Amino acid sequence: MTRILSFIVFCLASAGSLAQGIELVDRLETYHAGLGQHARIPIRFRNTGDRPQVYVVRKAAAELNSNQKGYFCLGDDCFDPLVDQITRKLEPGEISTNLYFVVETGLSLTTNTFQFEIFPKGNQQLGIEHAVSLSVEDKPSRVFVFRSKEITVHDVYPNPVTDQQAFIDYRLVDEDIKAKVVIHNILGSPVGQYEMPSFETRVKIQAEELSSGVYFYTVYLDNIGVVTRKLVVRK
Repeated sequence: MTRILSFIVFCLASAGSLAQGIELVDRLETYHAGLGQHARIPIRFRNTGDRPQVYVVRKAAAELNSNQKGYFCLGDDCFDPLVDQITRKLEPGEISTNLYFVVETGLSLTTNTFQFEIFPKGNQQLGIEHAVSLSVEDKPSRVFVFRSKEITVHDVYPNPVTDQQAFIDYRLVDEDIKAKVVIHNILGSPVGQYEMPSFETRVKIQAEELSSGVYFYTVYLDNIGVVTRKLVVRK
């Protein structure tokens, strides 16, 4: 009888773990930014369970200088720097797409490290950790903004855009994956879409069709957004 009860408890615990599953999507660990910028570090994770779940995202550690600030943002809605955790409700299979930790880099060359904890509300032992670093440079190098087994993507350049065109370099490894980049205005409305075929390595953004302002571009793999970054147009 004791063995049967133990087996039932084990099965229930396993089912609970599956139902509340969580997986990091954006696994980039190192970011680069220039002096006096607002660096946006995405915190992207997927609900791999079989039911809706509320997740807690907690800032466990953040090494910031006295002239820097760091805070959570949901899209363009940002929280006070004193807020060290927020919650997000995700449906099964849904990915958090608009959650960022924003760092005002200040005017000193430095490297910051951050530790985030993500876990189902009320069940911290089922959580995962996400550690990243931010290198504040005088002239930040162009680096990957997303890297996975399917694709590697560089940030858009030049940014801000002052000419008629901007470019995104990429390499699509899996030819069966359909990739594209979509440009959205600050209200979230799409204003441009560009395919990313496997036989090409660069996307040309037609900036002459965009008015001056702030935009965001999102890279999609099989219609699932995997990374979002800011694009500034100045004319």
